Amino acid sequence: MEFALFCTKVNILILLLSLSAPYKFIQSPMDFGPLNLHQATKTASLDFGRILFNSPSAVLRPQSPQDISLLLSFLSASSFSRVTVAARGAGHSVHGQAQALDGIVIEMDSLPPSIEIHKKSEGEGELLSYADVSGGALWIELLRESLKLGLAPRSWTDYLYLTIGGTLSNGGISGQTFKHGPQISNVLQLEVVTGKGELVTCSPTTNTELFNAVLGGLGQFGIITKARILLQEAPEKVKWVRAFYDDFHTFTKDQEMLVSMPHLVDYVEGFIVLNEQSLHGSSIAFPAHMDFNPDFGTKASPKIYYCIEFAVHDYNMKGTNVEQVVEDVSRQMSYMPSCIYSVEVSYFDFLNRVRMEEMSLRGRGLWDVPHPWLNMFVPKSGITQFKDLLMDTISPDNFEGLILIYPLLRDKWGTNTSVVLPEAPRADRVMYVVGVLRSASPGSVHEIVRGHRRIAEAAGELVGAKQYLAHQPSPAKWRGHFGRRWDRFADRKSRFDPNCILSPGQGIFPRVYTATSLPI
Repeated sequence: MEFALFCTKVNILILLLSLSAPYKFIQSPMDFGPLNLHQATKTASLDFGRILFNSPSAVLRPQSPQDISLLLSFLSASSFSRVTVAARGAGHSVHGQAQALDGIVIEMDSLPPSIEIHKKSEGEGELLSYADVSGGALWIELLRESLKLGLAPRSWTDYLYLTIGGTLSNGGISGQTFKHGPQISNVLQLEVVTGKGELVTCSPTTNTELFNAVLGGLGQFGIITKARILLQEAPEKVKWVRAFYDDFHTFTKDQEMLVSMPHLVDYVEGFIVLNEQSLHGSSIAFPAHMDFNPDFGTKASPKIYYCIEFAVHDYNMKGTNVEQVVEDVSRQMSYMPSCIYSVEVSYFDFLNRVRMEEMSLRGRGLWDVPHPWLNMFVPKSGITQFKDLLMDTISPDNFEGLILIYPLLRDKWGTNTSVVLPEAPRADRVMYVVGVLRSASPGSVHEIVRGHRRIAEAAGELVGAKQYLAHQPSPAKWRGHFGRRWDRFADRKSRFDPNCILSPGQGIFPRVYTATSLPI
């Protein structure tokens, strides 16, 4: 046992010393001796955004949370260098958030996969069903395993090929958020390696400050190695409905009505229909024929439409008529005459709907391209003004991508996590999420990013909007982003990662170091 621990320490030391060598290495505690794998560091410098390409000096592929703990303990105890560490999940970041320039990237998918489902039995009272899942596992993997027992998580992201730890470090939102809150509101317990290398189990009642800090904490306080996710009974089928609008006010009014019906409606999203591409591209995963042929006007005078999606779960229970529920809900909506469509799909296919769109984009060569995305939380009072601000910067005739827009309910979000929401009057329960999900050519990406920066700053000043999955150009801008919550965020950083080792790609805190000798 002592010999194995010594070998691991030597191995980590080799990794650290390699940072000053002219070569790049991948090093794991299971690999004795450095391996010259240039491809590993190349992959670690790449993400879905394809905007930033910060190459690390080393890549760690841990075999256990203890390996991560050892590395961070070593770095935290020695302030001999500028070495920083980033945890990389599925690589779906957009602005290099999981990159570590000249530092170490930890590939979380190398952790042994672990998904343990705990199903509540009849007669167990208030006990909850839950899943214990490793931080590097994908949500699609958890869905497949939990469905085998008729269970599923309550809250999702639209795209399921993301890691558990990655989305919990940000928030995790989709059309179920209005009903169940974001994914970070559906976590019972976490296992976390802090920036000091401490392996800690935390929950709402144990090590509470760390638990709240890590949820939505952008990777600044610790690396999630395991999560306990709340589960519920899974429906067998979903009635999926789309309705179209030509008036923005009516569109938002109906969305807000739908999210006020959580006893009837299980999912609500919406998007802007700018052109034929946005109409048909978003219809790939909706396998019903839609006889909707809108007039988009001319380039000089474009006409814009809007689409609401909502869904009702079908548990196949006697006495429940899903068709009647959809009819009753639809009757209260004010969509364009005859412009409503529905389809029945399996629960799995509904949740995995974006996978079909991914396959289509891959076939068209639009997946492995730059994605200069912008995601904003917008107060209800400013959503029309924000929409107008956004549309002033977009040409509908050549926009490639999707613009999501749908309401969330503020009281479904915990107030002690690290997520930043827009300020709003206490009575203003609704806020909106707007996602500008673009595909771009390498030549245009930086211009688009600059445009998004101007939109985000203007929206912050005009309506108090806040970025989700934020990217700020400087620590000063980050302080402005957090506003009155900055002091708590900074205090948590000093407590759990005082040397500012973690998540350098976020650009929030510079690495703190002094020149000392390396402890052995």
